[in-house]
Amino acid sequence: MSVQLPSVCPLDCPDTCSFTVTVAAGEVQKVRGSTANPITGGAVCNKVARYYPEFVHGENRLRYPLKRVGPKGGDDFIRISWEEAIETIYERFTAIIAEYGPQAIIPYNYAGPHGMLAGGSMDLRFFHRLGASLLARRPLCGGVKSEAYKGTFGGAGAMQPLQLEAAKLIVVWGNNVTYSNLHLAPIIKRARARGAKLVVIDPKRIRIAEQADTYLAVRPGMDIILAFAIAAELERIGGINHAFIAEHVLGADEFMAEARKFTIEEASALCGVSVPEIRAFAKLYKESSPAAISVGNGIERNRNGGNGIRAIFALPALAGKFGVRGGGIVGGSGNLFPKTPDRLQRPDLVPPGTRTLNIIDIGRHLAEQDLDIPLKGVFIYNHNPVVVTPDQNTTRRGLAREDIFTVGCDIAMTDSMKYCDIILPAATHFEHDDIFCAYGQPYLQRAAPVIEPVGEALPNTEIFRRLAARFGFNEPAFTATDKELMDDAIDGSDPRLKGCRPSEIPLGLALSMERGEMETILFENAAPKTPSGKIELKSAYLRDQFGAEIPTYHPVSSTYPLMLVTPSSNKRISSTFGGVKANDDRPVLEMHPRDAAARRLEDGAEVRLYNDLGEVFMPLKITENVREGVVFSPKGCWFKTSVNNQTVSALAPTFKADLSEGACFNDCRIEVEAV
Repeated sequence: MSVQLPSVCPLDCPDTCSFTVTVAAGEVQKVRGSTANPITGGAVCNKVARYYPEFVHGENRLRYPLKRVGPKGGDDFIRISWEEAIETIYERFTAIIAEYGPQAIIPYNYAGPHGMLAGGSMDLRFFHRLGASLLARRPLCGGVKSEAYKGTFGGAGAMQPLQLEAAKLIVVWGNNVTYSNLHLAPIIKRARARGAKLVVIDPKRIRIAEQADTYLAVRPGMDIILAFAIAAELERIGGINHAFIAEHVLGADEFMAEARKFTIEEASALCGVSVPEIRAFAKLYKESSPAAISVGNGIERNRNGGNGIRAIFALPALAGKFGVRGGGIVGGSGNLFPKTPDRLQRPDLVPPGTRTLNIIDIGRHLAEQDLDIPLKGVFIYNHNPVVVTPDQNTTRRGLAREDIFTVGCDIAMTDSMKYCDIILPAATHFEHDDIFCAYGQPYLQRAAPVIEPVGEALPNTEIFRRLAARFGFNEPAFTATDKELMDDAIDGSDPRLKGCRPSEIPLGLALSMERGEMETILFENAAPKTPSGKIELKSAYLRDQFGAEIPTYHPVSSTYPLMLVTPSSNKRISSTFGGVKANDDRPVLEMHPRDAAARRLEDGAEVRLYNDLGEVFMPLKITENVREGVVFSPKGCWFKTSVNNQTVSALAPTFKADLSEGACFNDCRIEVEAV
C-alpha cells in the first residue's frame, strides 16, 4: 500500500519546487510536483521525476561508513562502524592540529542540498569552533551575479517571476530556462498569449529561443559589449529617460561614457550581433512597457561576467522601465527571506585572524602545498569537486596526495568520494527535517522525513553533532536539535510567518515572503538599498571591493581558436544524478558546420578537445544551433562518461572574474581535432 506525502526539492535550482512523494514499503516510488508552491504548479523537471527513486535507493547509494584500503581515486573500500569512522577522524584531525594548527584543516563543501540545515548549519558551527580555514564558496557560482546586484541595487527585493505575466516585452538573457529555470517557461507562455514579445539572448539557440520573436546569438563573454551598444543606441534614438535618471540613478553619465567608447559597428564585430539586430532590439525595448529582463547565471562565468551583468542591469535604469508591474529586472529572491545566518552558523566562534581561501584555489593549494600553513586535512561534503571545479587535473592531483587526510560525506559514491580516506553516508532530504528558502522565487517551505534513513545514513546535522561531541564541543550550540536549528535559521518574529515558528510551518504549505503578500515593484513599493538610495551604475562598494566602480570591458586573449561553453544539462543538476544508470552515456560536443568543415570533421566522429590544461574525448554533433567559433558540451558529467577520466572541467581556466574572484568556465579556449 502506498501513501503520498509532501516534500520540497533541495537541489541547486532557482525554482525550489514543492513535491508530492509516493512511498511504498518504506521506499520512494515516485516524485511529482505539487501545487503547494504556486511556482511549481504541479510540474517538476524530467530529471527529478525520473532519477530520484534510483538516486535514493540505487546501487550507487552510500549506506555505511567506509575506509579506503586501496589507492586514492580507486574502488577499494571496506565497511566500518560509525564509531570507528568518528574516532579515526578525531585522531587524524587532532594530530594535524597538533603539528600544523587548526587552519591546516578545511571544509570543502558547496551547494549539493539547498536546505538550510543540510546546506550549512551544524557543520559550519563545528568547523568555526574547530578553527579550520574558512572557505569562500560563492566564487564557484552565483557570487559574481550576487555582487553585481548588490553593487547596483543593494539588498533590495527584486521582481519575482509571476510578474512577467504583465510584461509586454520579456528578454531572457543567458538563462537556459528549459533546463535551469523550468517554471519560468509557462509564465512566459501565458504572457505571450496576452501579446508579449519574447527576445532570447544566448550564444546557443536554446529551446526557448525556438519560441522567441527575436533571437540574438551573442558571443560568450561579450554581453557587456552588447549591453553597451544597446545603451548607446537608446541614447541615439531618444530612449533614455532623463527624468527617471535624475531622481533614481547614480553614475549614468560615467556609464554612458564607457558605452560610447565603442561605435555600434565596433560593438557588433565584438559581440557577434549585427548592427540591424542591435538597432531593432533597442527600438523594441524603448517602445515596450512593461519590459522585463531575466538574467541567468551563465553570464557571470567569464572575466567580464560581473560587469556584463551590471551593464544589463543598467538598461532598465537608463530607459526608466522600473515602477510598474512586470517592468525592470527579474532578480533573485534571497533578499526577501528573513534569514538569520549568524544565529544559524555561528561565525562568532571563528578565532580572530582565521584565513579565508577561495574554493576555486583549493585544488592548487592541495597539489602544490603553496600556503604558509599547508592544507593537511580536508572534509568534502555537499560537493563533487573533481567533477565541477576548474582545472580538474590539478584538483585530482591534490586529492590524490597520500599525505593529506581526506574525509568525504555524500549520498552517492561520487568521483570525489573515491579520493577519501573515510567516507560517511549522508541522508537524502527525504530522510530528515529541513527548511527551504529559494533564490528564484519567494516561497518559504518546510519538509519532514518521508522515509527512514537508508542503511546507516545520517543527516548532516547529526553527523556533525557526533563529531562535535567527540571533539569535546559540548556547548548548547552543538547539541541543538534540528527543530532548534530551523528556528535559528529564520526570524520567527517576522509577520510573514503568521505566528508560526519556523520549525512548525505546516507541511505542504508555501509562505510568500513578499511584504504583506504584495508583489515587489521597485520604485513603487520598494527602493534600492544602496548607500545613495539610488540604482548605482557607479558603485563605491564595488570600487572598494573589486576596483570596479564603473562597468568596463577587459579583453580575453588566447592562442586557442574555439570558445567552449559548458551549460546546464537536462540530465543532471550540476553533477547531482550523475551516478544513475541513465547518465552513463557519453556527452557530445556541439559544433557549427563551418567550424567542423574547417577541421574536416564529420558528424558523429570521435574528437579530441584540448588546451594546455588537459584533453577530453567525445563524439561530435554538428548543428547550426551553435554559433561559429563556439562549441558546447554540458557540465557535470562523471568520469565514467570519459575514456581518460577527464571531463570538460579539466579544460576550464583558473583565472578569476571581475567580481567576487569568480570562476570563468565560459572563458575556456580550446582546439578540436579528429582522433
